[in-house]
Amino acid sequence: MLRTLTIRDFVIVDSIELEFSSGFSVFTGETGAGKSILIDALQLALGGRGEASMVREGAAKADISADFAVNEAAGNWLAQHEFAVEEGGALLRRVIDNAGRSKAYINGIAATAAQLRELGDLLVDIHGQHAHQSLLKLDAQRALLDNQVAVRNPAARGEVQAVANAYKAWRALSRQREEYETNAKNVLLERERLEWQVGELDKLAAKPGEWAEITNEHSRLSHAASLLEGAQEALAVISESDHPILSQLSSLNQKLSKLADVDAGLQGVLDCLEPARIQLQEAVYALNNYLDKVELDPDRLQQVEARLDALHTTARKFRVAPEALPEEHATLSGKLRQLADATDIDGLRKQEEQAQAAYMGAAEQLSRTRTQAASLLSSQVTAAMQELSMSGGSFVVALNACEPGAHGLEQVEFMVAGHAGVAPRPLARVASGGELARIALAISVITSDATTTPTLIFDEVDTGIGGGVAEVVGRLLKRLGQSRQVLCVTHLPQVASQANQHFQVAKGTTEAGKTASRIEVLDSQSRVEEVARMLGGIEITETTRKHARELLAS
Repeated sequence: MLRTLTIRDFVIVDSIELEFSSGFSVFTGETGAGKSILIDALQLALGGRGEASMVREGAAKADISADFAVNEAAGNWLAQHEFAVEEGGALLRRVIDNAGRSKAYINGIAATAAQLRELGDLLVDIHGQHAHQSLLKLDAQRALLDNQVAVRNPAARGEVQAVANAYKAWRALSRQREEYETNAKNVLLERERLEWQVGELDKLAAKPGEWAEITNEHSRLSHAASLLEGAQEALAVISESDHPILSQLSSLNQKLSKLADVDAGLQGVLDCLEPARIQLQEAVYALNNYLDKVELDPDRLQQVEARLDALHTTARKFRVAPEALPEEHATLSGKLRQLADATDIDGLRKQEEQAQAAYMGAAEQLSRTRTQAASLLSSQVTAAMQELSMSGGSFVVALNACEPGAHGLEQVEFMVAGHAGVAPRPLARVASGGELARIALAISVITSDATTTPTLIFDEVDTGIGGGVAEVVGRLLKRLGQSRQVLCVTHLPQVASQANQHFQVAKGTTEAGKTASRIEVLDSQSRVEEVARMLGGIEITETTRKHARELLAS
């Protein structure tokens, strides 16, 4: 449930903080006062698109915060995404500066607009004032029915996506098979080219890291004589010449050791020389080991040079670096395997048939689920039409067979009969503006009743409705408010009089002389004046006040 909404410097709103209660609440006011701006601000806090034009003129930024008491689904989402729940609620905040840059927060932690939308979908369901226009589109009709399927039957939630995925897999195999049949000659030439390339690399059998190893070995073998000579010379100077360094250093250490017994001041020098003697001795051991391993091997040098030449020549032929030959081999082998599979026309046809069967199974299951949902929605909207002064009228969700597609085996189409004895016809062709508005409202109320979303918002969805029908609409929304928080922007006094909480939106001027919206919660006397204004226009008489009191009393 929405607990508070705070708006600062948004369009013509200076600063507003609203507190909401459960039940049915309405927003009323003159046209252009800013009623729908409140809904726009809330949508922004719920992750809607933000623009620099939304910032109030002269302000640096717009700041909108919406505080919700969370339901179980929203609480689980917050825990899953590591946003701490504070006081059993969720604070969604959006800031947009006058350059159009946007920042989002959930419970004070930086978030993305996408995360606001995900969480917002679990908290609020908004029915816009142009909802009845979208109902004329077949895609919107199908989406609405499928949403009902998902809401009323959670087990069927993934059926629509399963059909889309199965269709995509089937069509991919169909295109692959068609492409092969059309370009069989080109595919065969490509396969032969790949077979030759992979054969060349198979014979070379280059291994990962081999280029580095073989170049190191070649360098060592080609410089073997110089390496032997240098190592032997170093060994001689250190330990095998007439006056080797190691012997001189040992002798010097012995002398200094005796002198250090006489004068302890030489002990520091002795401590420096002794490690040097030890390191020289270690160098002697290492040089001896090295000389044991290094040898002149002309035959091995010739083999290494031949291997280097083979690797280098092949790399130049394939236009890659020598060290990349193993990776190139793997890539070309993979392409060859794919092409081999693709040129197996019988195998391709079998895979295509299997994919088609999988699609048909998923699509037929979706059709059965849609049939049940269509029957239920048809009966519910038909019943609601009787309440909305369309006595004898009927509503039918038709499932018309069509070519298999990503959306299944049928086209969803809403059909309506305005009165008894008339065959239902497509909604787009037969419904008048008023009828369409009533049907759209009935669908909105019915579909909202099936959701678990705690807050429902209706933004002037009662456009095109009046008279006794408007009173029925008000009762429908109030009844919905008994189990849900319902917020409604309306221009109908019959709807406003049914509310548990009534907000009035009006234009005013700031101290700087700029236009700004203000909003206040109406008490019983103020409600009489506002409902009277909605009934009678600019001039309010005792007659309109009396009518307003009667509406509120009823």
